[in-house]
Amino acid sequence: MRANELDRGARADLKTLSKDNADDVARHLVMVARLIDEDPALAHRHALAAARRAGRVGVVRETLAITAYTTGDFALALRELRTHRRITGSNDQLPLMVDSERGIGRPDRALELGRSVPRAELPIPVQVELAVAMSGARLDLGDPEAALRELQIPQLDPDRAYSWSPGLFDAYATVLEDLGRAEEAATWFARADRAAVALASAADPDGDDEVVVIVEEGPDA
Repeated sequence: MRANELDRGARADLKTLSKDNADDVARHLVMVARLIDEDPALAHRHALAAARRAGRVGVVRETLAITAYTTGDFALALRELRTHRRITGSNDQLPLMVDSERGIGRPDRALELGRSVPRAELPIPVQVELAVAMSGARLDLGDPEAALRELQIPQLDPDRAYSWSPGLFDAYATVLEDLGRAEEAATWFARADRAAVALASAADPDGDDEVVVIVEEGPDA
């Protein structure tokens, strides 16, 4: 494990630290990236260690928030996300903040938070993530019709696959299923699968280029 394995953007955020401290923090962040899927609890401990050394660095607080969220500590995740936003001025983690409010059991607060920033000011992938999070809050409140409307955004395009498409299509299908619209839900679940396959085949490292999704017609489509 080497400090230079950390991506360039995150390394740039550590330049306010001494070299030795920056290297130690970078190694902890590299371990978080390696462990977050297979051992979230251990990844969280590395994030805590990084935060003890670099508590004023935005990417460190963001990483701690993500590991806290992954381990189910939604209160800590929300607190760290607020700190990250205060340090960086970025709203890119607004969807995770909304989901953290949901995790605490406050869907009304989640909706209020999600409406606090004009949607058009957010990058498109963040807009999509926010729509999914807001839809989840509507479901928490027992309103699947409103949950469906949250997802009816311009990015819900069945003919194109972007990095956000599989998750958006899957969320839309799930709400349709909750509404008892099983046939439509099956169609959107299938679209989510096709979009995921198309994106994997394209193997685009940035996930930004669009992929046309070919939908076959006929009884076996």
